[in-house]
Amino acid sequence: AFSCKAGEFLDMKAQACKPCAEGTYSLGTGIRFDEWDEVPHGFANVATNLEVDDGFGDAVENCTASTWVPLGDYVASNTDECTATLMYAVNLKQSGTVSFEYIYPDSSIVFEFFVQNDQCQSTVEESRWMRTTEKGWEFHSVELSRGNNVLYWRTTAFSVWSKVPKPVLVRNIGITGVAYTSECFPCKPGTFAPAAGSSACQLCPADTFSGKGATACQPCEPDAYAEPGSASCKPRPPCTDKDYFYTHTACDALGETQLMYKWAEPKICSEELPQAAQLPPSGVKTRCPPCNPGFAKGNGSACQPCPYGTYSNGSGCLSCPVGTEPMLGLEYKWWNVLPLNMETTVLSGINFEYKGMAGWEVAGDYIYTVAGASDNDFMILTLVVPGFSPPSPMLEDAESKEVARITFVFETICSVSCELYFMVGINSRTNTPVETWTGPKGKQSYTYVVEKNATMSFTWAFQRTPYHEAGRRYTNDVAKLYSVNVTNVLGGVASFCRRCAPEPAGSCTPCPPGNAVERGSGACRPCPPGTYLQGHPSDGTPACHPCGPGTRSNQVPVPTCHPRVGVCGVGSPWAMSGLGWCCGTQRGDTSTAPARDSSMGVTPGRKVATCTDNVTEARLPAGGGPARVVTAHVCQAVLVPPDVVGYKLPVSSQPVSLADRLVGVTISSTLDGITSPPELFPAGHPDLPDIIFFYRSNDVTQPCSGGRATAIRLRCDPLRPGTGTLSVPSKCPEGTCDGCTFHFLWVTGEGCPRCSSSHYRPIVGACLGGVQRTTYVWREPRLCRGGQSLPAQKVKRCRSVEFWLKVGISAGTGAAILLAALAAYFWKKNQKLEYKYSKLVMNAAAKESELPAPDSCAIMEGEDAEDDLLFTTKKSLFGKIKSLTSKRTPDGFDSVPLKTSSGSIGVEP
Repeated sequence: AFSCKAGEFLDMKAQACKPCAEGTYSLGTGIRFDEWDEVPHGFANVATNLEVDDGFGDAVENCTASTWVPLGDYVASNTDECTATLMYAVNLKQSGTVSFEYIYPDSSIVFEFFVQNDQCQSTVEESRWMRTTEKGWEFHSVELSRGNNVLYWRTTAFSVWSKVPKPVLVRNIGITGVAYTSECFPCKPGTFAPAAGSSACQLCPADTFSGKGATACQPCEPDAYAEPGSASCKPRPPCTDKDYFYTHTACDALGETQLMYKWAEPKICSEELPQAAQLPPSGVKTRCPPCNPGFAKGNGSACQPCPYGTYSNGSGCLSCPVGTEPMLGLEYKWWNVLPLNMETTVLSGINFEYKGMAGWEVAGDYIYTVAGASDNDFMILTLVVPGFSPPSPMLEDAESKEVARITFVFETICSVSCELYFMVGINSRTNTPVETWTGPKGKQSYTYVVEKNATMSFTWAFQRTPYHEAGRRYTNDVAKLYSVNVTNVLGGVASFCRRCAPEPAGSCTPCPPGNAVERGSGACRPCPPGTYLQGHPSDGTPACHPCGPGTRSNQVPVPTCHPRVGVCGVGSPWAMSGLGWCCGTQRGDTSTAPARDSSMGVTPGRKVATCTDNVTEARLPAGGGPARVVTAHVCQAVLVPPDVVGYKLPVSSQPVSLADRLVGVTISSTLDGITSPPELFPAGHPDLPDIIFFYRSNDVTQPCSGGRATAIRLRCDPLRPGTGTLSVPSKCPEGTCDGCTFHFLWVTGEGCPRCSSSHYRPIVGACLGGVQRTTYVWREPRLCRGGQSLPAQKVKRCRSVEFWLKVGISAGTGAAILLAALAAYFWKKNQKLEYKYSKLVMNAAAKESELPAPDSCAIMEGEDAEDDLLFTTKKSLFGKIKSLTSKRTPDGFDSVPLKTSSGSIGVEP
């Protein structure tokens, strides 16, 4: 294929390449897209929703407007959770390149650029993931092969904590190797090409302009101005009080400073116009404020840092008392000059290029944002800390990984939707937004905990309005920073001294691990049982603190609190030997959509959950470690599964800690201000309540002033061995309903109490063949695991029912026979008594007839007692029984009552 170099065109008549004329340019075999008033012809701009399709098409409809947006000089990506793709198909006649400039400031967006051939196969895997940008526009170039190439710019935003991320910006897309060009293109207005054979046009500088095809830029009139790259000049407006700012000079030898007024740069207003504001007079002198803590005035007027071993409140350096050591740090609360480890600049909100001007100025007791070129400029202030002192040996292996903390007091005064960003960078890497404040905010304090010992940069960026508007309308909207305090700074200064264990030589020595300095004597003492070691938030001195409920401390090597067995008075020891979780929960179907992944690790006493950020690492196969790693009991990150992005490794970003410290373990729904409502999850068994782990995070955010918190409900289910299952509330699929407290339900057999005799019951079998068996079974539902096993089956000899039935029949028969014999005996005896009675009656009758009385009333010898009676009085059964029960006389004879006869019988005395 015939081709010409950049800056040349093919003369069809001469069949030769010739240079472009002045005021024109050529890419040779390439094309360029640098005007984005609309999406250029040939580009496809589509948006899709990778969430699970519900079959009604609502998800796709919601993403129809979430495409790349052309904004003049560049194109901006979407900022929602849809996937926006900008595509361009090109057929190269020879090998070429594609290049573009981009700004990728926020890792909340997954940004990838890749190339596919006509068979939809990726051709450049190593350049797929774009690296986030630190300052301004980044240039990116990829080689292309001959043939069909499809270029993809794809973004998927994932908003964490309801924040809207900053969009990705792309401009100046150039492709070479397309074909020859038979003409040169004129420079667009605002640019020029001064020489022949130009491959690109240059921007006109400030206060100049140009038309189409210009070879040079024309200057504006004195009463007009023009921004760089302007096609025309604009009249200068009259100056107002929004066009200047005030600052202070450094202290002189007399300890005085001057109040100075300066015009905001670039100056576009005119002082000559009627009703124009004039610059107020400068030079008013005032007394200098004292030096910052840890500094003192030297021989001159400047403040100098105090040497090691001394401290200062700003007036003079004093030696630390015996038994103490300086607490090194940096504290700025007087702003007469900008500290040496701070720098300020301005980032344009229009073209996102840095300007050589200051964005913040000192003002005595605070530092504030000055006017920029436009209201959407970013006013940036950066504090660089070279490193931190090593953590105290007393805290070695402690659960808390706090290295230092930065605390600052700020205020924002806004009439529109201004924004103040606080960002943190590690080892000169990309600044990560930590917190954002929108709108006016009263004077307040914010603290960020540093957990990694490295060179750190802390950045404050203030934007008056996010809208693309030129000019200064909201200059009175400012951000003020009153004080900044960083602890444990390597090579810092001290404003006070803390107690330490003194050595005989007079210097201090650190306490051994697990020991704390006793405040009274200054000696090292181990923490008592039931306490843990933690640095004091004010001076960093490690101290012993009591463990929370349901926890106990281990004393080796450093006291930390972890759950204890038999927690919360549940009644049975807890089967925690295998307790641990190192997996995660996702939102939605992770096979089709980016998800928020919650990685959990609740192994007692240690942090095992790890969340990483590898989005900012370009070329994943050859890249090093992840950009950021968060280790905690519970952490959360945005996870893009590999089958979604078409890559062999998953991509994660925005890791945050949800649980750094175990507060306590209890069955109560509230602990230390953390509430776990039971109605968030299905009800468990009433006889065994959930055991709740309460955690707190060190991350303090604007809506969560007390830090994030996590409540994990541990529920017993012996049918789910191992790690079991983890779930989030159905009402709050993100795991949190307010953004501050996260709730999880963990159902596992490892959370059951140990089995005991109260968890099973005996079942006694029938007696079969003289043998009876007793079997033990678990009570249903079984709510225990491990511990005591079921007893073995018991066997004992027994008598069957048939045996006892035979015994009963035999006993009944014997009793019946006995009763019959007794009845016969008493009947016979009764007969005898009747006979005696009849004899007595007969004798009485004989006497009445004057018959001689018998010699005896007894039965004579030879008489038959069984003789029949001719007349008797028949008694009833009741009478017979009564006669049987009649009493005998003392002489042993029966007493028989006799009837009185009509005649009298004389009885001789």
